[in-house]
Order: sequence, then C-alpha cells, then structure tokens
Amino acid sequence: MTKTILIVDDEERLVSLVKAYLEQGGFRALTARNGRDALFLARQEKPDLILLDVMMPELDGYQFLRQHRQERNTPVILLTAKVEEDDRVLGLELGADDYVTKPFSPRELLARIRALLRRTGQNLPDAGMLRAGDISLDKDSFLVKVNDVRVDLTRSEFDLLAVMMAAPGHTFSRFDLLERLQGDTVEGYERTIDVHIKNLRAKIEPDPRHPRYIETVYGVGYRFALE
Repeated sequence: MTKTILIVDDEERLVSLVKAYLEQGGFRALTARNGRDALFLARQEKPDLILLDVMMPELDGYQFLRQHRQERNTPVILLTAKVEEDDRVLGLELGADDYVTKPFSPRELLARIRALLRRTGQNLPDAGMLRAGDISLDKDSFLVKVNDVRVDLTRSEFDLLAVMMAAPGHTFSRFDLLERLQGDTVEGYERTIDVHIKNLRAKIEPDPRHPRYIETVYGVGYRFALE
C-alpha cells in the first residue's frame, strides 16, 4: 500500500523538489504552506509521516507538534535552518522523531524517511517497479518494456521516464528535469530535454506525433499522463 507523506513548508521551490523526489520514490505526497493547513490535512488524510518545517506563518512547527501530538503519533521529521542544540532538543522533546538541517540532500532525506518508517514498523512501497498502460519500468534492472517487448533507452532517457512515471500528472519544467538528471551542478541547456523527450517518445509512444504518455505542457515543460 502506498504511504502518504505530508510536507509542511512555506518554501515553494523546496516543497516542489521534495514532492517530486518522494513521488519518484513510490510515495504519495501532500503539501501544506503553514501549520494551520497542515493540522487540517493531517486530520483529514492521516499521513504515514510528516516532514515539518519549523519557521512558518500561522502556526510554526513547534506549535503544530504540540497540537498534533495530542491527536496522533505520526512519525515526524523536522526540516529547519536552525542549527542550535537547544532548538534540536526542543523539537525532539515535543515529539519529533528526527531532525534534518537545511540545506539537505533529497536522497539523504528519502533514506531517513525509509529508515524511520522501518523503525515504526510500516511496510514500504515497492519503488523499483513502475507501470502505466503498456509500459513497465524496472529501476533495479534498468529495464523498460512496451507491450512486453524490451525497449533500449539511454541512461538519460531512462532517468527522465522514471522521474515522470513516478509522478503522473505532475508537470516538470525543463529546468526541473535537467536538475534531476544532473544533480546539484546543472550544466547544459534546458532545450536538451526537448531532444531527450523527442527520442523517448519515438521509442515508447504508439504514435509519437500524438503522444499518449508524455504530454507537453506548453510554456512550462512536460508531464506523464494520468491513466
């Protein structure tokens, strides 16, 4: 069963990147921009884990924790720029399970999430296999099939497809996709993404001129179609 992660932070770009990484990792990601909205979502959706910023409008992370811990014992990882020991101790005393200082590596954050869910006895999603329509993608064996026929992709094409398949309906800008391919040091031109997408469509789409899977969002970028 897919696990739901609630991301609570008022930094729009950080939230977008973390959400994309979580969805690529096989999780369902919800977002809130302040503590009050987060309380409402936590009550309605009952997430399996919460990523919680400390410095926020409305209710800050500490105030959210005080209220939420009266209702549920959801695992919580604090995301904060604060590095003082007293701040870390306060968060843990209020019920946080882990503490990540900004800036952080999304890959490390994903590892901490998985570790915390294991510690709390929750089964994790199978992040290795992705399926949509006639396409299957196995990240462990680097294998893509269309109608059960193997399709040979370059590493960049494979990574692009994996990122988008993991978050169907999510629109990625060209820069977002370039960043996902190259990591923290992005070099090159965003238009190279267009070339990769064109080649990828030629390999997986029934009709590349009228894509079924990889949709163009004009003026923005690309997204993998919802079923």
